[in-house]
Amino acid sequence: MAEKLRIMVIIFIISTFSFLTLSAQTTLEHKVKKKETIFGIARDYGLTLQQLIDANPKLNTPGYQLQKDDVLKIPLSTNSSVKSASALGRTIRLGVMLPLHNINGDGHRMVEYYRGVLMACDSMKKEGISVDVRAWNLAENGNVTELLKDKDAQNRDIIIGPLYSKFMEPLSNFVKKHNIMLVVPFSIRAPQLSTNKNIFQIYQNPESMTDVTARRCAEWFRDYHPIIVDCHDSTSTKGAFTTALRRQLEQHDVLYNVTSLSTAEDNFAKAFVANMPNLVILNTARSPELLRTFTRLKNLLARRPNLEIALFGYTEWLMYMNQQKDNFHRFNVYIPSYFYTNMQSPLAIRLERRYETNFGQIMQQALPRFALTGFDHAVFFLRGVHKYGKTFDGMSGRFGYQPVQTPLWFERIAGGGYQNRAYMFVHYKPDGTIEAINY
Repeated sequence: MAEKLRIMVIIFIISTFSFLTLSAQTTLEHKVKKKETIFGIARDYGLTLQQLIDANPKLNTPGYQLQKDDVLKIPLSTNSSVKSASALGRTIRLGVMLPLHNINGDGHRMVEYYRGVLMACDSMKKEGISVDVRAWNLAENGNVTELLKDKDAQNRDIIIGPLYSKFMEPLSNFVKKHNIMLVVPFSIRAPQLSTNKNIFQIYQNPESMTDVTARRCAEWFRDYHPIIVDCHDSTSTKGAFTTALRRQLEQHDVLYNVTSLSTAEDNFAKAFVANMPNLVILNTARSPELLRTFTRLKNLLARRPNLEIALFGYTEWLMYMNQQKDNFHRFNVYIPSYFYTNMQSPLAIRLERRYETNFGQIMQQALPRFALTGFDHAVFFLRGVHKYGKTFDGMSGRFGYQPVQTPLWFERIAGGGYQNRAYMFVHYKPDGTIEAINY
C-alpha cells in the first residue's frame, strides 16, 4: 500500500510541477487570411473576443476593419490576478482518479489524458477561473477503499474517473454521499448511471449509436438517392447499420438501390441516378473494400462525369485519413463520429506545442488524442461548474465552447445521471476543406 501511495504522490508532484512550469512565450502572431473575422480568430485560438481585443487595442479603433495580411497578437498565457465571479464563490476542486503510471499502455494513455486536464486548468486562469487539482493513481489493482478515505478526495466538486468498471460501484456511492460530480470519460460498464444523478458518462457505445446514426443519416441526406453496396465482407459488423438505415428509408418511403462491389460495371452503374445526388453506403468499414469502392467510383465517373456522388462512412475511416485524404475530398465523404481533430487548426497546433514544451514529449499518435480529450473534458466541466455550480447539467446551450476535439452535451437519463449525446458528421468537402457538422 505504501508503494502505491508513493507512486501516487510522485505522479502528483511531477504533474503539478509540469503544470506550473509554463512556456515563457506569452504571445504569437497571426497573419489574417482572406474572409477571416475577429470572432473566428478568437474561437480558433480558444480565446474570448475581449481577450483578443485586449491584446490588439487597434481592434477597438472606431471604423477599424480587419484586412487580409493584418498581423494580430495572440496571447498564450497570462499572469493576471483578476478573478471572475464563480457560482461556487471559491476555487473549484477537481480530482482525477485514473491509472497514472508508466507500467503499461493504460497508464501511458491516462497520464497523457491527465496532462491535458492540467493544460485546461492553466487555460482557465485566463478566464479568472481558479482550480485546485488533485490526482490519485487508481490503477487496475488499486485499493479504491483506502483512496476514498483521503479528505482531499471527499471535498472535491468534480472527480474524473475511473477507467475500470470494478471501481464504479464504490465511486458511485462515494460521490452520492459527498455530492460530487463524477465524470466517467471512457468506455466502461456503468449501470449506476441509471440511478445516480451525480454521474456524467461521456463515452458513447458504438453499438447503441447504430439506430441513432441511421436515423440521422436518413434525415440529413433526405434529398439524396441512397445506394447500399454489398462488399461481401463476412467479418463485417456494419450489417446492423445498413439494416437500420434501410428500415429508416422504408419508413419514410425513400427509394434506394442495392448493388455489389462484385457486380459488372454496367449493372453497378444502373444503381446510380442522374437527377439527384447519390449517397453511397458500404456494409463494411474495412480498408480493402473502401479502396475497391474508390476504384469503382472513379471508373463510373469516367463514363458518367455529370453524376453527383457522396460517400457515407464509418468512424474507423478516420484512421485512413492521411492515406486517403484526396479520395475523401474527391468523393465528398461524410464520416459519423463523436470526435474530430483538425490538427492544422491554430488551437490544436498551439496545444500540441504547449504539451511538448511543458512535458518534454509529443502526444501519442492515437485517435482520439488523449491529451486533447482531457483538455476538452476539463474545460467543459470547469466552465460549467464555474457558471452554474453544482446545478450544472451539461445540457446544450449552457455556455459557448468550441471544442478542440470532443464536443459535449448531455441529456438526463430518467431517474439517473447524464449521458453525452454530442455527435457530428466529419465532411471532406470537394473544395479540399473539412467541416465538422454538429448534429
